[in-house]
Amino acid sequence: MALSKKPVTGMKDILPAEMQIRDYATRVIRDTYAEFGFTSIETPCVENIENLSNKQGGENEKLIFKILKRGEKLNLSSAESESDLVDSGLRYDLTVPLARFYANHANELPSPFKALQMGNVWRADRPQRGRYRQFKQCDIDILGEPSNLAEIELILATTTTLGRLGFQYFQIRINERRILKAMAAYSGFEEKDYENVFITLDKMDKIGISGAESELLESGYAKESVEKYLTLFRNREEEKESTAKESLFRLADALGAYLEEEVKVNLLEIIDSVQATQSADFTMVFDPTLVRGMSYYTGTIFEVAMPEFGGSCGGGGRYDGMIGKFTGRDVPACGFSIGFERIILLLMESGFQVPGQPAKTAYLLEKDLPGEELSKVIAQAQKERNEGKQILVVRMNKNKKFQKEQLMKEGYTDFREFYKNPLK
Repeated sequence: MALSKKPVTGMKDILPAEMQIRDYATRVIRDTYAEFGFTSIETPCVENIENLSNKQGGENEKLIFKILKRGEKLNLSSAESESDLVDSGLRYDLTVPLARFYANHANELPSPFKALQMGNVWRADRPQRGRYRQFKQCDIDILGEPSNLAEIELILATTTTLGRLGFQYFQIRINERRILKAMAAYSGFEEKDYENVFITLDKMDKIGISGAESELLESGYAKESVEKYLTLFRNREEEKESTAKESLFRLADALGAYLEEEVKVNLLEIIDSVQATQSADFTMVFDPTLVRGMSYYTGTIFEVAMPEFGGSCGGGGRYDGMIGKFTGRDVPACGFSIGFERIILLLMESGFQVPGQPAKTAYLLEKDLPGEELSKVIAQAQKERNEGKQILVVRMNKNKKFQKEQLMKEGYTDFREFYKNPLK
């Protein structure tokens, strides 16, 4: 039987042209985050299934690639439940592995600890444009910092990075989980229903106010609560002309005593500090419909939106309770993740060219070039490589014109041909 040439559904091969852009973006991201004091760590691709299924990952827990037990531990004949078959899975994000990592190594790390992780994650999701089942994430997290200094640093580091990658006119949408809860309480929903209400709110950009109203009423919530809740969002079109601070003040006035003053002040400090020191061209937007799907968020949440491209390319928030799941002692934690795959897709579609590339020279050798001449060519190539030049040494193909065209697509601009007979 012939082997399949196709990659696994929802995963892809990466060609050299894309790889060059990915490598460049990775360098920019690492170098920029290092300037903000973030240090690189690495965690395994595989985690214990209990860690991945701890009811903190929201919908992603339904998308885990689970791994069967191995060897003597796997007994198919006596298995009665999934737990008898599965003991681990591929990580679906980098946050859960980071929490476990910190729980194990906190005594060896500075406090606060600023972590950078870049690596592949896996989700058994429905593949679509720019969305794969294996994809690279790029996370920065600050552990052990309880104040909003963490949020400010994360936003500034991320926006500076996006600016250096050439992105402009994007938005940082920001909200607070405690504001979400205050809006639900103000409207008369019971606390046990908050998460379900938030799930509907998270869809509002797609289904609109009327769609959200229908969904909430169909779920059995009181009409007066639904109407009072949706009134908070009915002027969103007008809000687009307002600043983040103006929008926040208006909502805070509407909620009154339901919203703690500390929450409003905290968000205002973040907005003011970021806007006072931003180095990239972006806008801060207060968005009370921003939910973020992960139930582990406890405070500030944010998202990078790119309206001109019709989507988001990153997000994060504060998750103060997660590390305590491993240690029994809560540790303040906040993180931001860039949507690396979306960034690469946008760069490639824009025709992005990696800047500062050294000249690339190709030595094309006649196939029967004698050994003595070959040694001279190799020595010359080594000499130029030691001088910092990029030299490719290859044998000539029969169709030399096509060979050069392919090399030009890879950035080669200088071609030198070596023949057995120099007069050719």
